[in-house]
Amino acid sequence: MFAFEDVMNQMGMGHMFPGRGFTREYRCYSTAMLPNGTRPDVEKGGKIILPPSALHVLSQMNVQFPMLFKLRNLAHSGRTTHGGVLEFIADEGFMYMPSWMMRNLFVDEGEIVQVQSVSLPVATYSKFQPQSVDFLDITDPRAVLESTLRGVACLTVGDIIAIEYNSKIFELLVQETKPAEAVSIIETDMQVDFDAPVGYKEPERLPRKQEIEEDEPMMVDADALPSASKFNPFEGSGQRLGGHKKKTGQKDIVNSLVETMKKKVDVTTLGQRGVPNYDWKPGKLHFRRNLRKPTVSESEFASSFSAFSGAGLSLKKAASKS
Repeated sequence: MFAFEDVMNQMGMGHMFPGRGFTREYRCYSTAMLPNGTRPDVEKGGKIILPPSALHVLSQMNVQFPMLFKLRNLAHSGRTTHGGVLEFIADEGFMYMPSWMMRNLFVDEGEIVQVQSVSLPVATYSKFQPQSVDFLDITDPRAVLESTLRGVACLTVGDIIAIEYNSKIFELLVQETKPAEAVSIIETDMQVDFDAPVGYKEPERLPRKQEIEEDEPMMVDADALPSASKFNPFEGSGQRLGGHKKKTGQKDIVNSLVETMKKKVDVTTLGQRGVPNYDWKPGKLHFRRNLRKPTVSESEFASSFSAFSGAGLSLKKAASKS
C-alpha cells in the first residue's frame, strides 16, 4: 500500500491520500556539493533544497504554508530534526542541507534522509546553552542570535545551532522550547534565555574576614626599609622669575640658619607662646600653661595696696569759715 501511494504521489494524485501527507526519501549532501558551488546563505540558514518533483507533489496536497518538514535519519536510531525549504532546484532523488543540520542528524555525505511534511506550533520561549566559554566575549549575544535565526525556520530540542560572529563559529545547544519540543520561529515574538556556557565556573567568593584583610592597604615603615630615603627640607632647586638659577650653596646656608636658631632658643623658654617645641614627638600632645612670675615692682605694689585708702572728693567745695 505504501509503494502504491508513493506512485500515486509521483503521478500528482497525492491529494487522494490527505491523511498520509508528503513523505519522501532522498540522498542528502551538504551545501558544499551544490552544482553551482557553496552558497553561504544556505549554509548559515536552517532550510533545505529539494528537487522540483517535491514541489509538484506538494502543490497537489493540502500542505500548510510555510512548508515545514521533519527530517529523519533512518540508519541512526531514528534521529530527527526539523527545517524549512528554501528552493526546489536539486537533482531528482537528491537534497541539500546545511552542514550543521547534517551533524545534528549524524548524516554523512550521500546517506538517505526521510523528509516528511509537518505542521508545528509557533514558539513562545526558547533556551540556549553556549558550547564554549568564548561566547561570553560577544557584546550583544541576543542581537547576534536574532540575526542568525532569521534564516532558520524551526527549532528542535537537542539540536546544536551554529552562528558566526567576527569570523568565528559559535555553537548553541537548544535546551528547551515552548509550547513543544519542535516549534516554528517564522514571524514570531519569542522569549530567549541563555544558560551558563559549557566549562564556565562561577568565581569563588572569599570569606568576609579574608576579603577585609586583602582589601586593607599594607602599612610599611619607610624608615625600616634599607633603601628608603628620608625627607629633607629645602632640597629642591629654586627658580627665579628671570630664568636664572639660584646660586649653589644656598641650601647649606638655610640649613645652617635653622640649626643656629635651634641653638639660640633657651630650654627654659620652651612652652611659651611663639616658641616651638623642637623636642616634640608624634603621638603625644602637650598643653603648657604660661605661669608668668611677677616682677619686683609688681610685688611692691601688691604689698602696699590697701582697699578704700584713697581720699574722698566732693562735687562742690565747702565755703571757708571766716
